[in-house]
Amino acid sequence: MNKRYSNGEITILWQPKLCQHAGVCVRMLPNVYRPTESPWVRMELASTRELIEQVAKCPSGALSIVENKKE
Repeated sequence: MNKRYSNGEITILWQPKLCQHAGVCVRMLPNVYRPTESPWVRMELASTRELIEQVAKCPSGALSIVENKKE
């Protein structure tokens, strides 16, 4: 089951079946990605730019970005 996390500007899509648990997300943004908590992604603790840069480095492609439509 895929999970979605949004900060209003973007949505991060996490596909757990693709995740290799390389830890890149946790190492880059440890305040945002907290695997022992629920929800484990706290997007409000980073800027949109930081989130986009981090997701781009996900080696498995388990994390991706969807830009939210502006009204």
